[in-house]
Amino acid sequence: MRIFKKIPGKCGIISAVVLVSLVLMGAAQTAGAWERSPAGIFATLPEGSTGPEGLTVGRDGNVYVATFGFNRLGPVNGFGQLFVFNPDGQLLRQVSISGSSSHLLGLAFHPTTGALLVIDFGSHQVLKVDPFTGASSVFMTVTGNAGLNALTFDKAGNVYVSDSFQGIIWKTASAGGAGKAWVTDPLLTTTGIPPFGANGIEFNKAGDTLFVANTGNDTIVQIPVTDGNPGTPQVFVNSINGADGIVIDRHDNIWVAANQADEIVVVDPSGKVIAKLGDFNGVSENGVPRGLLFPASPDFSSDGEFLYVTNLALDLRLFGIVQSVDSQYPPGWGSVPPHGQACGTDTAGGFAAWRLNPPYFTGPPRPMTSCKRSSAPIAG
Repeated sequence: MRIFKKIPGKCGIISAVVLVSLVLMGAAQTAGAWERSPAGIFATLPEGSTGPEGLTVGRDGNVYVATFGFNRLGPVNGFGQLFVFNPDGQLLRQVSISGSSSHLLGLAFHPTTGALLVIDFGSHQVLKVDPFTGASSVFMTVTGNAGLNALTFDKAGNVYVSDSFQGIIWKTASAGGAGKAWVTDPLLTTTGIPPFGANGIEFNKAGDTLFVANTGNDTIVQIPVTDGNPGTPQVFVNSINGADGIVIDRHDNIWVAANQADEIVVVDPSGKVIAKLGDFNGVSENGVPRGLLFPASPDFSSDGEFLYVTNLALDLRLFGIVQSVDSQYPPGWGSVPPHGQACGTDTAGGFAAWRLNPPYFTGPPRPMTSCKRSSAPIAG
């Protein structure tokens, strides 16, 4: 599993990409207990970047990451940024997305047209983006005080976008245009903390159920689908602390980034937890967070061998919200400690990445010995 997070540098907070790799011995499976594995640094992002939030894996196997425009002082101006990494964690390019706000969230490649769609949270719309130049055009618009967050697709190529503020799932055709409120329901809103309702969103493999994370309610909501029409939303599971982005594997297990618990929670199709991966283990003497800190958006590698997760390391106090128990830990908010190390490379001015070991299988955890991908078999 791979993950992104912030690392401090000598000149203030530095947005750092953290890559955690989880090696599984086959399909996710029920176990009497699970083993939380340590993480190791993998790769870095340029100095001065804001926190990574949205993430998707392209058909080329590269990892595409969009940034949320906040640093330790608050919001930043300018265009949103897109970073592209190869499967070994090497930064291939950084592009500014023209016409966007600095606050980007979910992104994904359309399964039939191949278009890269990026949610511009700050401008309440979805953009179609050239991943090489950053040129963009408006793909989808919605109405109201929208908080567009994550997106997914059905088998016909229709696009579905969660609205965290209005409790709506918006829908449009593959060509885009004005979004239609496909579902509006109180279960997709929240009065909790963080103040985001509908968030991560994905269909099961049969396409007859849409699962939606509700961050503030700590729930996963299920919406039955018949011939493209939604049924009545119901809570599928409770008590996933800060349920954020989700991804569903080929066995219909749901992998949830729990941004307030600093972990990945895996539940099977019945709703039973079968694994909890990662953890926050404090900050090193160099100011580098150990493990997960506000994980946000997961996605599997194209070969199913790794899970990538953005580590946003967001301090809720920036929004005037009472702190979470780990709000004081995001690096750079206070003193500026020295930089850390990433696979023997100086990470000053960058993001770092981490590798997780097998969570619930026999034998000792496999340590990270290099920044290369493992050839071990895994689920995805």
